[in-house]
Amino acid sequence: MRWPLANGEAMREILERQRQAFLEDGPPSVADRRHRIDRLLALVLDNADAFVDAMAADYGTRPRAGSRFTEILGMISVIEHTRAHVPQWMRATTPMRAARIFGLRAEVQPFPLGVVGIIGPWNFPLNLVVLPASAAFAAGNRVMIKMSEITPRTAELLQATASEYFDATELDVVTGGPEVAAAFSALPFDHLFFTGSPSIGARVQRAAAENLVPVTLELGGKNPVVVAPDADLRRAAARIAQARMINGGQVCVCPDYVFVPDGRVDAFVDTAKGVWHAMFPSIVANDDYCSSVNEANFDRVVGLVDDARARGARVDSVVPDGEAWADRGSRKIAPTIVRDVDERMTIAAEEIFGPVLVVRPYKELTEAIDYINERPAPLVAYWYGPDDKDFRHFVRRTRSGGVARNDFAAQMIPSAAPFGGVGRSGMGAYHGKAGFDAFSHHRTIVGTDLPFTITGRAAPPFTASTRAVTELGLRMAARRTRRRLKRR
Repeated sequence: MRWPLANGEAMREILERQRQAFLEDGPPSVADRRHRIDRLLALVLDNADAFVDAMAADYGTRPRAGSRFTEILGMISVIEHTRAHVPQWMRATTPMRAARIFGLRAEVQPFPLGVVGIIGPWNFPLNLVVLPASAAFAAGNRVMIKMSEITPRTAELLQATASEYFDATELDVVTGGPEVAAAFSALPFDHLFFTGSPSIGARVQRAAAENLVPVTLELGGKNPVVVAPDADLRRAAARIAQARMINGGQVCVCPDYVFVPDGRVDAFVDTAKGVWHAMFPSIVANDDYCSSVNEANFDRVVGLVDDARARGARVDSVVPDGEAWADRGSRKIAPTIVRDVDERMTIAAEEIFGPVLVVRPYKELTEAIDYINERPAPLVAYWYGPDDKDFRHFVRRTRSGGVARNDFAAQMIPSAAPFGGVGRSGMGAYHGKAGFDAFSHHRTIVGTDLPFTITGRAAPPFTASTRAVTELGLRMAARRTRRRLKRR
């Protein structure tokens, strides 16, 4: 059954139907899990052109080649890796193997949780719901997806096509505005997965807590970049400038602010501006230049730059001849570098999420590390330079969801590597086995055929042998601990 209008009661009925089907069928086989993953991938690939068109229409201008590369091609290797490893990840582990000869058998079996809710964002509205859904299917769950209302055409297309590939008890897609999202967050799922901003993530977690629903939060943050003193400055500046422009800067792993060695800042800025000049001889009529997704984000980014400029920051923009820095009609903002930023400026604290890059000088590496550590942990920390003692010191002394060296989002290249934030940038991880584990319950199953009870000794009355065994165990543990401390 498809629901023409999502509301709390209708969504709860979808959830209950999925849960009932899950309980009746039991944990799905390897073949069934893989079949669901294959159908999910087929849904995307069969309708790839339609999804690309929908996302372009939602944004106003969104490069079709960029959407095909980042939104669709970018998810395939992770999904294929997950599909290939389902049998391996489903296997039970067997602790205490030697005890089997005495009649004590133990195993830890991954079991599906049940029904997983996924709340998607607008910046990658297809990729960032399909990837967690594939992990949830791998773990044996049913899935409900709430699409972002900010990209309504993409949302409606996924909802319309889902029923062609899935029964609603396997996968159901919900559309609607903030009130629908709030009701969705409050449903008693077995796990809730959210991608978006920290402020909305906090609301989602509060709503889920009412039902004690565990959550995975993939959030954002101000991702720092450090250009090492001995880095290839031109290469670093070029790659950072390119990275800032992916999806119009509307990416949770985009570089947000860059620390450049004092004395090399002008050279860095000149190179970055030169790269942007070459990339974008025109902007407003350029189909490869991504728009701000809506007027609200356009106004927010313009406001950040205007506020910084009014408070004394130096602003350098790369604006083609005859065009405006910020064109409201196309919702396009020219690439911009902001320098001399201080803590009075909103841009110093708020994630930019647009084609604007803050550049800061530093004299000693400790300055950059201290600045990063005084702020919420980012989703990714970037380093441009060699893999030397300075880089390893940077890795040890900073806190972030991941670290990438010399390239944008390099921490996401390995399909098996977990992806997630820490602190304010997120909670939990997915991709690879981390995604399978996030949507599984690792259930311990122990049986004994011993002629005596082990745990029954904890019940009174306590015999002399129980007291003696307890005292001996405690003395031996204390002796081992003292020896270790003495060696230390």
